[in-house]
Amino acid sequence: MSSEAAELELPLVQDVQLTKCMRIRVKSLQHKNEKPQDGEKLLQANEFIFRVDFSRQHGLRFLRWNVALDKPGKATVTGTSQHWTPDLTNLMRRQLLEPVGVFWKKPEAQEVECDEADALEFGERLVELAKIRKVMYFLVAFADGLEPAHLKCSVTFRV
Repeated sequence: MSSEAAELELPLVQDVQLTKCMRIRVKSLQHKNEKPQDGEKLLQANEFIFRVDFSRQHGLRFLRWNVALDKPGKATVTGTSQHWTPDLTNLMRRQLLEPVGVFWKKPEAQEVECDEADALEFGERLVELAKIRKVMYFLVAFADGLEPAHLKCSVTFRV
């Protein structure tokens, strides 16, 4: 085994089925003319659920976010403390974690920018959550014309 520490890159993968189920919740409330539960976070049209499956849970050290945007715009990545269960418990606002990762690309720019301090703190928080989670869910909000197909995102850890 080499003396150099290995890197582990874990992609954020869009959870299409969970996003669809959460959109059904919004439509159901609208159809029944009901209000959401106190503190419930309903998925907006520009928000999608992504997930990271931790292939390893211990001995991780956050290194960096790898974010590529195909076009100019902004993606806000919010971690959740939610454990989604088969009954699809509703997402509550208190389950949204701080800080969030905000990544943007300006017109004519080649590189994606972010608030480095928040991105670092967010990444370090993932290490702690990985110790108790096999899967972590994220709420990703897109702005300025971006959609999930325009985002490629992963997190790299040192093992």
